[in-house]
This record gives sequence, structure tokens and C-alpha cells, in this order.
Amino acid sequence: MRLMIIGAGGHGRVVADIAQQTGRYQQIFFLDDHAQGEKVIGKCSDYMQFKEAETEMYPAFGNNQRRIEWENKLSDAGVSLAKIIHPLAYVSPESEIANGCVIMPYAIVNTGTKIKKACIVNIGAIVDHDCILEEGCHLAPGAVVKGENHLPKATKVDSGEVVPLQYYKIEI
Repeated sequence: MRLMIIGAGGHGRVVADIAQQTGRYQQIFFLDDHAQGEKVIGKCSDYMQFKEAETEMYPAFGNNQRRIEWENKLSDAGVSLAKIIHPLAYVSPESEIANGCVIMPYAIVNTGTKIKKACIVNIGAIVDHDCILEEGCHLAPGAVVKGENHLPKATKVDSGEVVPLQYYKIEI
């Protein structure tokens, strides 16, 4: 399996490191409009040249809205989105993580949680039970989302921030 990361900045390099540690990918390359290096093999707009059954892609943009837009563009083109979960993260088998997400080391995703596409659960972030993270959410390192919360699209929870219990109520 090959991984094409769109964006070779800091987030892209972290994603590449995590992807390598999963053991899932034999090849990891970048597409970037400005960066150079042996692993940067084209511009962001070149993504269709690499669309293959054995290739997944991940848009590594820190801007939540831009990441959502790129994931929509890739999905609409029939490109497979990567779901990258570090081996040292705890993800409950009773949770749902969409393709197009990255879960970093020491993150916790508890039971009954649904994480939609384009989300980042960063180092040591905690998502407690029965939460919903709409597409494009980013939990920065050490962020905590208490149980039964529903975060709106493109929400950023900053480092050390705690989202109180039922701050955003899940509508059942």
C-alpha cells in the first residue's frame, strides 16, 4: 500500500511518521506546491496522477476548512482516504473513526464515539464516551472532550482545553 500525503509541512511530516509506524504503508510520498525533497514527488494538483487501488491519500492541512475541502475533492474523484491510527493510541472497538482521520500517539477515543472525516485527534487528546465529532474537528495535544458532547463541523479544541460535559448536547 502507498500513502500520498498532500502537504509536506509540519502536520504532513507528523502524519508520515505515524503512518510509517503503523506498518501499513510500503511507500509514503508527499505532494506539495512549495516544499522540496526526495519524498516530494509533485504538486498538490497532481493528485489524480497517483490515483490507484493500492494508494490512499491524506490532505495534511492544519486549516480545518481546507482539510475538509480537500477530502471532499479527493472523495468526489474516487480517491481512497487514509485512516491513520498510531499504534500507541487507544481506540475503542465500539467507536467509529471515518476514513480521512488521524489519531496520534497516546490519544484516547472511548466507547460509542463517532469521529467523522477530516478530524485530527492529536497527541494525548481524550474523547470520552458517546461523543460525536463532526467533520474537520481538531483536538490539539492534551485537549479533552468530556462524554456525550457533539462538536460542530471544523471545531478546534486547543491544547489543555476541556470541553465540559454536554457543552454541545447530542440530539437524539
